[in-house]
Amino acid sequence: MAWYPKFVGGPLRIQRFHAAACRCKGRTGAEHLWLMRHLKDPFVKAAKVENYRCRSAFKLLEMNEKHHILRPGLRVLDCGAAPGAWSQVAVQRVNATGTDSSSPVGYVLGVDVLHIFPLEGATFLCPADVTDPRTFQRILELLPGGRADVILSDMAPNATGIRDLDHDRLINLCLTLVDMAVDILHPGGTLLCKTWAGSKSHLLQKRLTLEFQNTRVVKPEASRKESSEVYLLATQYRGGKGPTQQ
Repeated sequence: MAWYPKFVGGPLRIQRFHAAACRCKGRTGAEHLWLMRHLKDPFVKAAKVENYRCRSAFKLLEMNEKHHILRPGLRVLDCGAAPGAWSQVAVQRVNATGTDSSSPVGYVLGVDVLHIFPLEGATFLCPADVTDPRTFQRILELLPGGRADVILSDMAPNATGIRDLDHDRLINLCLTLVDMAVDILHPGGTLLCKTWAGSKSHLLQKRLTLEFQNTRVVKPEASRKESSEVYLLATQYRGGKGPTQQ
């Protein structure tokens, strides 16, 4: 059953935009196709209705609904956080603003090389490169207790247009997060990271299998079907101890 964004008034219905042709004059064929797809995208429309900063919020909303990644009281590190849509979802789900007085209050720290506009309930470290040792130290200082319960990553390197190179660079970014987990992620914690399917995906999956008790590949409905984008969800972090020896 397809998963669709929901908001006041029920599931979103795709609407046709009759003015689109006027706005497409002077554009290339590729730009025209992108714009038409963008205008018809139900998740783009829903993001505006629900005041999310971009459509990617619905990827996390769906994955969280199905896999229960976030809950009140958790400490979340959001890597590649700009423009802040995933942080918006995290703030809501971990009760970072303390809106629900009967539930524990969580914490959200977002990091990105790009500027992120302020968001109530979140702390942003930007511009900052999560792979920089100085950024790593600041993350440890900012996280309550120096630990996160959940690491989210929707980050990706700047695309070169060379598919294999872009894939390799993203896999390396994800592996860097796994390396960082030993000092940041609380035992029993969760890592959710975006990757692009490719020849080295198995290396990342193998590493996650060693470091976490459970791993799975997730493709949310909000990920465009033609995209090679998938998410790896790893739960029950072993605390850097690897698999239990028998």
